[in-house]
Amino acid sequence: MPGQRRLALGVLLGAGVLAIAAFPLRATWWGGWILAVAEAGIVGGLADWFAVTAIFRYPLGLPIPHTALIPHNWERMAERVGVMVGGRVLTKDYVREEIARIDFADLLVRGAERISRADLDTATRTAARWAGEQLTPAATAELLARARRALVQEPMAPLLATALRVARHQGWDQRILDGGFSVLTGAMERPEFRDAVGEVIDDLLARYRERLGVYPRLFMGLATLLGVLNRDRLVAALHAGLREVARDRDHPLRAQGTEVLADLERRLVDDPALAARVEAAKVELLQAPAVAGLLDEAAVALTRALQADLAGERSELAAWLADRLERARVALVADGSLRAEIDAWIRTRLTELIELHHGRIAEFIENGVRALGPEGAVRLIEEHAGDDLQFIRVNGTVVGGLAGGAIYAIHLMLRAFGP
Repeated sequence: MPGQRRLALGVLLGAGVLAIAAFPLRATWWGGWILAVAEAGIVGGLADWFAVTAIFRYPLGLPIPHTALIPHNWERMAERVGVMVGGRVLTKDYVREEIARIDFADLLVRGAERISRADLDTATRTAARWAGEQLTPAATAELLARARRALVQEPMAPLLATALRVARHQGWDQRILDGGFSVLTGAMERPEFRDAVGEVIDDLLARYRERLGVYPRLFMGLATLLGVLNRDRLVAALHAGLREVARDRDHPLRAQGTEVLADLERRLVDDPALAARVEAAKVELLQAPAVAGLLDEAAVALTRALQADLAGERSELAAWLADRLERARVALVADGSLRAEIDAWIRTRLTELIELHHGRIAEFIENGVRALGPEGAVRLIEEHAGDDLQFIRVNGTVVGGLAGGAIYAIHLMLRAFGP
């Protein structure tokens, strides 16, 4: 834009030089005509300079009324721009028509075809390493606490049945058992976790003792006195059993665990009494003070297990994610009906978003312009329209000169043909 400013200034100065040169010859008809052209050009150039400058700032720094229009009215301008663009340009019909022209399925397929399995492996490993670095026991504990609060509100039986069904269909039942035994075995190595398990055992024994009759309660107290029902011995026996089951993949308890999981899935759906007991147990369990300690220990154990897996070059979780992404990519490329469904889903969701939030387009644009501030608005308009505005100054000088010359010519004609 400095070049256009220099051009406009040069044309104005040229008119001034022409006026100075023609002034001594003003007595002649042609000298007077040239002087009229130059003077009118100076007036037109100065008037347009004042008009263009007054749009953005005070001319010569003087606070003349109705100047610096954009800085004084930029908030109103932001509102009007938002209304104009949001309500008259980006209308609902226009946005829908533009969306209808886009083939989302084709875009997805072209993107999927450019991605290889190696790309997916690299991306998942990178994401896995990042997740492993970000994962902390505090973050895991917060997630578990949120899950605990969510479980209080949701019925437990349908949720468990769905989770077990998905796990069985995906072949995760053995992995669930492996992970569960590994996590519990590792947690039992920690004294804090062992103490928490011991508190749970004491609580369960106390509740069980309250439900017994006099003689069974007497025998139970005798067993406790003789050390048969010793808390530490029970915890040690539980720990030893967990180690054995985790180590032996052919352990009978594993097969029984798989059968129990399959039967439990069915009963959670078909047995209302079991569903009620599960819900009652859920409420009681989540309200137990020892559960908070167990969750903390589980968070530490889970964090360590995930960090160890994600940090490895052959992370099972990263490989599983890459495999699922590759299956989705292949299905997207090969299955036309899937692409049609995805395309229809995207269009439907976008249409819903337009209906819900179209009114916010004007507000969004208004806030964007308002965020520029007065100086930013001036700078933006000068960057995009400054050249044309400087040419207005050039045109003003030229057109003013031509108008002055025409008027002086008429004056000469009237004088020549007059009385």
